[in-house]
Amino acid sequence: MKHYILIVLLSLAGAVIISAQNTPEGVPATTNITNARYPRILPDSRVIFQVTAPQAKNVQIDLHKKYDLKKNEAGIWTITTDPQGPGFHYYSLIIDGVSVADPASESFYGMSRMASGIEVPAKGIDYYDVKNVPHGDIRSKFYFSKTTNSWRRFLIYTPAGYDVNTKEKYPVLYIIHGGGEDETGWALQGKANFILDNLVSAGKAKKMLIVMVDANVGSGGAMGNSMKVFRDEILTDIIPFVEQNYRVSTGPENRALAGLSMGGLQTLYTGLTNTDKFAYIGVFSSGWLPNQTDLAEESYTYLKNNIEMFKKNIKLLFLATGSQEDGAYPNCHNLMKRFDELGIKYQYYDYPGGHTWPVWRDNLFKFAPLLFK
Repeated sequence: MKHYILIVLLSLAGAVIISAQNTPEGVPATTNITNARYPRILPDSRVIFQVTAPQAKNVQIDLHKKYDLKKNEAGIWTITTDPQGPGFHYYSLIIDGVSVADPASESFYGMSRMASGIEVPAKGIDYYDVKNVPHGDIRSKFYFSKTTNSWRRFLIYTPAGYDVNTKEKYPVLYIIHGGGEDETGWALQGKANFILDNLVSAGKAKKMLIVMVDANVGSGGAMGNSMKVFRDEILTDIIPFVEQNYRVSTGPENRALAGLSMGGLQTLYTGLTNTDKFAYIGVFSSGWLPNQTDLAEESYTYLKNNIEMFKKNIKLLFLATGSQEDGAYPNCHNLMKRFDELGIKYQYYDYPGGHTWPVWRDNLFKFAPLLFK
């Protein structure tokens, strides 16, 4: 017997229905909601989308590029995309010009709103898969920030055995999301917990806590202002709270700071000038932007004037980016050029892909084993 699952979304086009008819083609994406059969992923990584919107005049899928769906006589719109890169990708439905989340997909905070996401299987890549290994926990914790005079939240990964080995203390990686995202990014889109579970189980990384912070502290205005607020937030609110409420090893040799894109800029701004707090720094798909010359020169001047202290304190400066299709690629290479001029040592690599989560997952996979050695 065939089964049909209908999920309804109200839009300007009237009732929009994602049809989930049985089909021999492909498999439902793992990011679909329970029992939703579309989107479907084909063996060659193309994706089939099917939307029932009989009153709509135009339906598109925005998945890195926009695809025009074709409608049949029953009002069902369909498209098969080009092959998609492995890993996580945001996407949207566009119904008569209105961008909406796909009700057949789980939603993720990205692009400064809740958005749909699709996980494309990665052939030969399993480091972020859920495996039969000991698993840690991701916990949600509210704290009061004196910096912002508000209640705020971070997510924290505690490794397997944290609640059993109650005398053991752990080093901490503080990690920052990108622009338009929040503290859930590294947990849901980044799969940081599974990456660490698998690395630790394989003996490739030390057990650590990962504090996934919400870096959205600005209230408009220049980015430099929000970076200053975040610097104060992490140094005077988050780190003291973590060290008072969790079993952690203290001192800069037990703290790492890393971030992607906008979070990479915040890592540069906070980490480079606070080597008495962080001995490990990771910058993913980032580097000072062309319109941030004041912030960049402030940073380079500080390094020049404190170069010996920086070299003494920093155990690892890790830079990574996607390939040349990553919009941050030139910014990262400009950053390396200035570091070279200052005689600052760093590790660098690039990973095939653009400014996307598949790149940043791999960045964490390469960065974590180097920490706290």
